[in-house]
Amino acid sequence: MALVLHTYGGNKNAFKVLIAAEYSGVKVELAKNFQMGLTNKTPEYLKMNPVGKVPILETPDGPVFESNAIARYVTRSKADNPLYGSSLIEYAHIEQWIDFSATEVDANTGKWLFPRLGFAPYVAVSEEAAIAALKRSLGALNTHLASNTYLVGHSVTLADIVMTCNLYMGFARIMTKNFTSEFPHVERYFWTMVNQPNFKKVMGDVKQADSVPQVQKKAAPSKEQKPKEAKKEAPKEAPKPKAAEKQEEEEEAPKPKPKNPLDLLPPSKMILDEWKRLYSNTKTNFREVAIKGFWDMYDPKGYSLWFCDYKYNDENTVSFVTMNKVGGFLQRMDLCRKYAFGKMLVIGSEPPFKVKGLWLFRGPEIPKFVMDEVYDMELYEWTKVDISDEAQKERVSAMIEDLEPFEGEALLDAKCFK
Repeated sequence: MALVLHTYGGNKNAFKVLIAAEYSGVKVELAKNFQMGLTNKTPEYLKMNPVGKVPILETPDGPVFESNAIARYVTRSKADNPLYGSSLIEYAHIEQWIDFSATEVDANTGKWLFPRLGFAPYVAVSEEAAIAALKRSLGALNTHLASNTYLVGHSVTLADIVMTCNLYMGFARIMTKNFTSEFPHVERYFWTMVNQPNFKKVMGDVKQADSVPQVQKKAAPSKEQKPKEAKKEAPKEAPKPKAAEKQEEEEEAPKPKPKNPLDLLPPSKMILDEWKRLYSNTKTNFREVAIKGFWDMYDPKGYSLWFCDYKYNDENTVSFVTMNKVGGFLQRMDLCRKYAFGKMLVIGSEPPFKVKGLWLFRGPEIPKFVMDEVYDMELYEWTKVDISDEAQKERVSAMIEDLEPFEGEALLDAKCFK
């Protein structure tokens, strides 16, 4: 009998199991036609879990419920699984962070989120306490991750899988960028994890919450119709003065969306989309066509060029983690696609790998909204390009071209933002 997981789509607790299965090479099938609220109330389901909680794993030896227990079972299905570390102390630390994730991160996120969704009574004082407790927990996690890429050791373990899935609910539903920016190492960790191939295969593309959900107000109970009594004419409401009606209309009219300050800059002779098309369409003679075209188009009054160098290259000891880190950065830069072009290079044939980049931004400085919204910006040193310096100008050309070797070293990867 194959392992069968009973769950609904998008369940972060099921994600733990499925990601662990991907890393472990264990086949887990999803139960067909599962309907939350119906399937989990049937006698067959309640026989496997008397309280009807989801998920449940059917195994040849009987059912297992509670998501962390299921994830442990799947991980243990593979002998000497590196997801459980390589020593007794690593095993203990993995269990430590799994418990921390459940009692500190998941529990406090739920105490903040669920009342706002109407799943529990909303009490403002209780919400304040939940947010304070969550911030304390994320602060402790942030301190640990300041000097660690993973929770335990130097590769993904079950602790990372459980922690990331529990963080997922907060990042996706209630923890906005404004909230998480207090914890930059947690942000870096989360986006690095969800962009790992085995995570992404299960979770898909993850987007951060734009706003905190509004508190759900319960609908007023419907009043039963009472027997008709003698009609009493209600006093007629005095008609509103036309001026008052007009004022109400004006108050209700939606305000126009403010323009991006970059749209208010004087027109530039450089048309960014034309450069991006030239870059994409040039397949041969790149230096003679695309690079020459770039410098012919470039407008130093309307645009600026910037070099960036990652501050923590010593952390870049694993090639795919480093490349995914860069991929996550480019994903978060999507908000400025209309105003920017970028090249990011991962350099070196052996760890630690260096990460360097070149960015073209609309305007004379790096846009403020990018610095405010994209936490990765603080992880890089930014230097404005002086195009009067021929050496810097040649470095720009080499980075656009993916010239190899670059500054005497091999290119491990090159990514383009356009």
